[in-house]
Amino acid sequence: MNARPQISGIFPHLHVSADIVPRRTESGIGALMPWADSLWMVTYPSNPNSGSGTGLYQITPDLEMTKRPESVVGVFANRLVHHESDQMIIGPHIIDADGAVRTIDAISHIRLTGTMRHLTDPENKLYFLGMEGEFFEVDVHSLEATELCDLKRELHMPEGMWPHFKGGHSQQGRVVVCNNSYDEPEFLGQRAAGRLAQWDGETWTVIEDSPFMDAAGRENLGCAIFANGWDERSAILRVCIDGNWRRYRLPKGSHAYDHGWLTEWTRIREVETERFLMDCHGIIYELPAQVYGGNVWGVKPICQHVKIMPDFCSWMGMLVIAGNQNTPNNDNNPVGGQPNAGLWMGHIEELWSWGKPQGWGGVWRDDKVKSGEPSDPFLMTGFDQKVLHLRHDADRSVNFAIEVDFLGDGSFERYATVKVPAQSYAAHVFEPGFSAHWVRVVASRKCTATAWFVYT
Repeated sequence: MNARPQISGIFPHLHVSADIVPRRTESGIGALMPWADSLWMVTYPSNPNSGSGTGLYQITPDLEMTKRPESVVGVFANRLVHHESDQMIIGPHIIDADGAVRTIDAISHIRLTGTMRHLTDPENKLYFLGMEGEFFEVDVHSLEATELCDLKRELHMPEGMWPHFKGGHSQQGRVVVCNNSYDEPEFLGQRAAGRLAQWDGETWTVIEDSPFMDAAGRENLGCAIFANGWDERSAILRVCIDGNWRRYRLPKGSHAYDHGWLTEWTRIREVETERFLMDCHGIIYELPAQVYGGNVWGVKPICQHVKIMPDFCSWMGMLVIAGNQNTPNNDNNPVGGQPNAGLWMGHIEELWSWGKPQGWGGVWRDDKVKSGEPSDPFLMTGFDQKVLHLRHDADRSVNFAIEVDFLGDGSFERYATVKVPAQSYAAHVFEPGFSAHWVRVVASRKCTATAWFVYT
C-alpha cells in the first residue's frame, strides 16, 4: 500500500465533493460495498436536479480512487449482492465479478434508497425502493424495470407530508420498508407520516406509523428482521421473529437527530463476520443477529457520536465509515462552502474510544396508561449512572413498579416500587453499578403518565 497521509483514520485524498457551481448542494457518501477486489461507493446531491459532480467511485487496495465513467448524478444509498448472478448492485449500477459496470437507466432518475431480494423470482429479479415511495421490480439480466406500486398511496400516507423512504429488506416471506418522515406536526401529535410496513407479495400492511430508517437481518441465525426508528419518547428497535413484531425502546444519544432529514442513514450492517453493528440516534450498538428462545439477546451500546454515517462496511481488515461532512444545500447553510464528504478507516475496536454511551428516553411521555399493563422494554445495559423520572395526573397516588430482565430472555422480576403522590412527580436513582438488559414500568392505576430514563 502506498504511503498516504492520514489523520486519525481519515485519508484526505479519498474525500469526495460536488461541484461548487451552479448550485451548491450535497455530497454525502450514500453506500459502500467491497466487491471485485475494490471498495465501491456512490455519492449523492440533495436531489437529482439540485447539483452536479457526484457519482460512482472505485477504490483499489493501494487506496487509489477513480470516478467511474458510468457515473450518474443522483441520490443513491442502496447496495446488495445478488449471489445467483454474481453481481453487486450499488445505486442504479450493477457490477459483475470482474468489475464491469452496467447502469439501470430506467430507474437512474429515482432517489434509490433500498434494494431487496425478490419474493417469487429471486434468481432473476430484485426490488428497488425510491425515496418518494416508488417500488420497482428489476430483471438483473435485461435490466428491464417495472414499477409495481406507489407506497404513498398503498400505505395511506397523510396529505401534505414529505415522503422520505429509507432502507428495506426481504426475509420471512415479506418485504419490509422504512419511511422516516418526521417534523413538528409529528412531534406535536398532529400527524403520523412515518412508516414501518411489510408486503407479502399481495397486501401491504403498516406495522407502525413512527419514523423508521433501516431494516436488516440474516437468514441463518434465527432469521430475525431488525428495524430501527424513533418517536418523541425514545429510539425504537422493532424485531420480527417468526412473523411476529416486537417493540423495544432505546435511549437517544442526541436530539440532533429528531427530524426525518437528520437520520441519514442510520444503518444496521454486518461488519465483522456474523456480527452486526447498529447506528441509531447518536449511539452505535453491538447487535447480535441470533435469536434464541424467541428473544433478542445482548443489545449493547458501544459509543456515543454526532456523526452522519450513511453507510459502513468491512474492507481489507478495516471498518470503513462513509461520511456527509459539509452540506450547504442550496446555501441554506450560508457558511457551508463547497459540499464534501470523506471516509474513516480504522479498526472496529476503536469505536469503544469514541465517546462513552450516554442517553435518555422514555417508555411513556404524557401517555394514557392502563392499570397493570407493562410498558415496552427499555434498554438498560452498558450505561453508568441511571435515573428514572415519574409523574402522573391521577387524583390519587400511583405505585409504579420497576421490573428488570437481567438475563435478557424476556423474564422480568420486580426490582422496586415507587409511590408517586396524586398529580405529582418522583424520581428513582438506581444504585451505582446496578444494571440489567431491559427495564420496564407498570402503573397501579389508570392515568396519564411519564416514565423517563436518563443515563449519564
